Amino acid sequence: MSNEDVAANLAAVKDEIATAARAAGRPAEVVTLVAVSKTHDAARILPALEAGHRVFGENRVQEAQGKWPALKEQFGDIALHLIGPLQTNKAREAVALFDVIESIDREKLVAALAREIEKQDRHPACFVQVNTGEEPQKAGCLPEETDGLVAACRKAGLDVVGLMCIPPVEEEPSHHFALLAEIAQRNGLHQLSMGMSSDFAVAVTFGATHVRVGTAIFGHRPPVA
Repeated sequence: MSNEDVAANLAAVKDEIATAARAAGRPAEVVTLVAVSKTHDAARILPALEAGHRVFGENRVQEAQGKWPALKEQFGDIALHLIGPLQTNKAREAVALFDVIESIDREKLVAALAREIEKQDRHPACFVQVNTGEEPQKAGCLPEETDGLVAACRKAGLDVVGLMCIPPVEEEPSHHFALLAEIAQRNGLHQLSMGMSSDFAVAVTFGATHVRVGTAIFGHRPPVA
């Protein structure tokens, strides 16, 4: 895929988001596209940056450390989201690098992040990740645990702004999107990170404020070495 293809794909995804938002009676600008750049190198990301896009998502702290500091120096208004599971021993690096942490799923992690936020005086926006499908292999707190975890985030001083989910691949996602919206509403949270390359248009109709799209923009991911 050429650089022109990345820019064209980015524009096409943004158009599809806008169309879905309008169909749902929502302004297109209320939906933020998080371009998922995990496993793609800086050269692959540059066309999206040069096209004016500034919001990106990464799964792994160590991988992000290898490419984003230099890109952030070149493009100062980048908003970098951590969308993958976070180990407590990476809390320091995560707080230093990421502007948004979408994968908070347990109180031990809340405590680790709170300590680093206080030390660094850096305050990333935070999402609680909900395992709406209750899949044992997947990160995220269970739906019935979410209220307590949101309360723990607030008590610890985290800037918790919303919820995130990744529905089971084999299931219709709309049920999961509706559940996440319901949990967010009762907790007074207004941001919903849900929807990926295969279902982001559906997520927009269920109130997504952030959609995480990688393959539809950058193509298939290269194999991890």
